[in-house]
Amino acid sequence: MNKKPTILVTNDDGITAPGIRALIEAVKDYGHVVVVAPDKPQSAQGHALTINMPLRLRKVKLFDDIEAYECSGTPVDCVKLAKDVVLGDRGIDLCVSGVNHGSNASINIIYSGTVSAAMEASLEGINSIGFSLLDYSFEANFEPAKKYIRHLVTYVLKNGLKNTKLLNVNIPNLPAEQIKGLKICRQAEAKWIEEFTRSKDPHGRDYYWLTGKFTNLDDGEDADVKALENGYVSVVPSQHDLTAYDAIEGLREAEQLDIGH
Repeated sequence: MNKKPTILVTNDDGITAPGIRALIEAVKDYGHVVVVAPDKPQSAQGHALTINMPLRLRKVKLFDDIEAYECSGTPVDCVKLAKDVVLGDRGIDLCVSGVNHGSNASINIIYSGTVSAAMEASLEGINSIGFSLLDYSFEANFEPAKKYIRHLVTYVLKNGLKNTKLLNVNIPNLPAEQIKGLKICRQAEAKWIEEFTRSKDPHGRDYYWLTGKFTNLDDGEDADVKALENGYVSVVPSQHDLTAYDAIEGLREAEQLDIGH
């Protein structure tokens, strides 16, 4: 008899967020599910690690009979502890992260704790998927997303992934009947136009609160932002290699400079 695959579920919004509950509900029938997630919101933590304080891991009963742990650290800490402490020799066949409350399309992947958790698993050779819904509300409706989560999880468990270990999946905030399907995309070129609101604390000292506006700079039909605007679920094969390969040859002359002594 074939062993059920082990599916690690994590997120960055915290273990009590509705998004992770929706993800667990979507994947629980596809394998042995283990949850390791932050004990509090950890949005925009990127690939941060905790190195200046001890990490705490506590078993919790939040999802009926699902094995679950809350962690005091970042999303990446959660994956590392899941692999090395919680699961150990049991191994992980698939890591799914999310469902994030809000977009992680385009440049948002750089800041995302959701995708970074999945990326950490991918660094260990584990097929991984980060899921995000384009709705920041705590009351977001995740039901339309579950169909696509199940489809992709089934596909990856059956077929694996070729030339990548990581998918960044974003789901438009639309009723189920208005979502047109999946589209395999590239990451759009975009940026945040940042603003800092200045105010004063009760002691009269200045403090700053970051705000900003997402600005899409890419109108390509094959980009994730355009796919989402057109009502598709965007699926971007992603990687950790940040090398700008097209720039290598143009920099070769720097190797020949007389640097001097």
